[in-house]
Amino acid sequence: MKIFDTTLTQLERSLDVRLLRHNLLAGNLANADTPGFRPKDVDFTAAMASLTARPEVSPSLAMVTTASGHMETSVPLASASPQDATLSPKDLPVVDVPAQNASLDGNTVDLDRTMVAMAENALQYGASARAAGRKLAILKYVASDGS
Repeated sequence: MKIFDTTLTQLERSLDVRLLRHNLLAGNLANADTPGFRPKDVDFTAAMASLTARPEVSPSLAMVTTASGHMETSVPLASASPQDATLSPKDLPVVDVPAQNASLDGNTVDLDRTMVAMAENALQYGASARAAGRKLAILKYVASDGS
């Protein structure tokens, strides 16, 4: 059994995508009165797939063993990766939200649907944050010899 797996890395990426999606949805709300504005959203499944395909470890930050007594590990240094540090909406699959009803000025932002999407995204973000916290608590328990 591995102590370190990809769970924490996936949760970190999930939090990053959820945060960027929240910012995009907030931008949609901010532009609800902008003539001709077309709302955007992030395809979460495609975003996670594209982030999973990215290289995790920068070659200059790879861990090495310098003595025979060192443990070998395959812990990804995802948070230290330059690619993750510069994650932005342009790196994610942003899609146009299909227009239900356009206003007279051509704006297609639906406030109710956008607020529901933000609430759902906030719940998902909170769940991911709690899962990451529990995973870290398990690792802390293991590292402290169960005390």
